[in-house]
Amino acid sequence: MHEALDHREKHEHEHHHDHGHGHSHGLIDANIKRSRAGLRAVGLSLAVLGLTALAQVAIYVLTGSVALLADLIHNFGDAATAIPLGIAFLLRSESAERKAGLFVVFAIFASACVAGVEAVNRLIDPQTPTDLPALALAGLIGFAGNWIAATIRTRAGRRLDSPALLADGNHARADSYVSLAVVASAAVVALGLPIADPLIGLGITAVILKITWDSWWTVRGHHHSH
Repeated sequence: MHEALDHREKHEHEHHHDHGHGHSHGLIDANIKRSRAGLRAVGLSLAVLGLTALAQVAIYVLTGSVALLADLIHNFGDAATAIPLGIAFLLRSESAERKAGLFVVFAIFASACVAGVEAVNRLIDPQTPTDLPALALAGLIGFAGNWIAATIRTRAGRRLDSPALLADGNHARADSYVSLAVVASAAVVALGLPIADPLIGLGITAVILKITWDSWWTVRGHHHSH
């Protein structure tokens, strides 16, 4: 009994001691931790996507495929969305994070427009991509890079309750499927259907537009719940 009282007193003393430091001390610590974790996730996924995009650039130069170009542009856009997200985590500001989320949505939309225009150009002025094994390889690299980046972002987004990181995670995951479309493009051209290359480019554009819409709701939906 005495021991239990002693323990309670000690616990209360410790509890009091914590508050004695000022309540903000604990909060700042949590904020700094969250900020660091967010920056780590953003930095890691940026490095993965940067390497993915660079590998694809090298292969695009060899192949000239519009499906790959659409994917490539998107991967660079995807990597660029890390910048405002990183700044938001650095500032430890929820409103900056929400703005970064909106920027992510805008970046996805912009890449859809670029990919769409490029695909339409190729329909008007067809060019058959060459070096199909390299093209398929680029698609697989894109798939792997985006899948890894999506996993990093989504895990951190859930852990940190960050709608912007979650939106960026959804965006990278859908991108990984888009990269698989590049592999499909190499396959249809190999089968002697080069017209399918820009058509797959248009399909990719449609997928990106759908992701834009979904991500908009992820970011806005969280806004209403606050």
